[in-house]
Amino acid sequence: MTIKKMLWGAVLSAVAMGPAFAQDTGVKIVLNEEADLLEPCMATRSNIGRIILQNISETLTELDVAGGELKPKLAESWEQNADGSWRFHLRQGVTFSDGTGFDAKDVKHSFDRATDAAITCETPRYFGGMTVSVNVVDDKTVDIVSDPVQPIMPLLFSLVTIVPEETKVEFIREPVGTGPYALTEWTPGQQIVLTERADYWGEKPAVTQATYLFRADPAVRAAMVATAEADIAPSIAQLDATNPATDFSYLDSETVYIRLDHSQAPVNDLRVRRALNMAIDREAFLGTLVPEGTELATAVFPPPTLGWNKDVAVPALDPEGAKALLAEAKADGVPVDTKLTLVARTANFPNITEIMEAIQQMLQEVGFTVDLQFYEVAEFEKMYSKPYPTDRGPLMVTAMHDNSKGDPVFSMYFKYATDGRQSGVADAKVDGMIEKASAATGADRAALWSELQKYLHDDLAADVLLFHMVSYSRVAERLDWRPTMATNSMLPLAGIAFK
Repeated sequence: MTIKKMLWGAVLSAVAMGPAFAQDTGVKIVLNEEADLLEPCMATRSNIGRIILQNISETLTELDVAGGELKPKLAESWEQNADGSWRFHLRQGVTFSDGTGFDAKDVKHSFDRATDAAITCETPRYFGGMTVSVNVVDDKTVDIVSDPVQPIMPLLFSLVTIVPEETKVEFIREPVGTGPYALTEWTPGQQIVLTERADYWGEKPAVTQATYLFRADPAVRAAMVATAEADIAPSIAQLDATNPATDFSYLDSETVYIRLDHSQAPVNDLRVRRALNMAIDREAFLGTLVPEGTELATAVFPPPTLGWNKDVAVPALDPEGAKALLAEAKADGVPVDTKLTLVARTANFPNITEIMEAIQQMLQEVGFTVDLQFYEVAEFEKMYSKPYPTDRGPLMVTAMHDNSKGDPVFSMYFKYATDGRQSGVADAKVDGMIEKASAATGADRAALWSELQKYLHDDLAADVLLFHMVSYSRVAERLDWRPTMATNSMLPLAGIAFK
């Protein structure tokens, strides 16, 4: 064999073997809106959680939404003490991405920091109506004490992200966590890049790098996966879900609703709140602007949740009845002609602009005066979470609320208690019902949540509840990954494999 033939044979061999060794193990994920923060204690906000939750920042426990099982993460095991507190035994051999070791002091600092009034984290909303303290027993053991006793404390801590003890009590730009990835690039307006950690305590993930891109238009997101500019678009419109090989529908855990502020006239009148509910033709949206399979909502948590009350009925469309209620309220001096500001978040979900414009028209047709305003996420949060603007007037805030944890405790306090961070309600009966249900167990807990759902919906007309959403994702054929109920709030890269 000549030298020339030998060299040519080597080239052909390399070409044949090349793809097996050159598989691209990075992924590109295109999201509907850019993350305004990468702060671990804000990871329960969907646009942040999809990037950092269980990727950069981990928790003591993790809920497997597919099987409904609570699994160990940074805690290897836990048990309830005789006094009702919970003892967690922490995992050995864990380090943060900055090289420091993980121990009980980090757990205590993480919770204390996340609930410190000096910063406005998302975490405290799940611990409303109770006092909670994390006590260090030794380097690898913590006791979590609460008043009243919380029977689902291990589940609650599936949403407390752990940061190093040295983390300042202020929002940070460069999160440090125990997860399998570290932040290696953040170019605002362009992309965020996470890279695999060589020293991660757990199993080595298949994905070595993830690049997050941001496009508001769902059709653009779908097209990017189709043209290999991206690998996953977690949220696309039903209209664009045309390829069975790449497009997958799933019942997600998001509920679309309009939060009503009961402190502002004319919304403080029950008749007005009922008229708002009666004016909206919810059925008209199904299979048109929202996907087929979407369910009409009677609570801010989805039907699989503990204590779901199947006897609570969706308000019937009754424009004439709504007009009659407004006329009755006006005769009693209620300023029903006051302009209502309907607020929504830009690109929050597919077709949001068309949906909100249709709702605006429906409300105006029965006699309401409605101004529709869209805001980016940072400005939207100022109207959605307390402290609300003092000069706000009657705001009706349209939002998506995620509860994939299987219990209403992750919704009820911060949505409906008088001191709840995103509540428009101040009702002593509601406060008492939340407190009682939160401390109950088993069948009693389910019955109390069911009773509260009925009271909020039927007796108080607390909000305008709209849809339990069905979502669509587009996934590149090279990936072995499917969306779940939790995909709108988190997207663990470790769950992605390559075919």
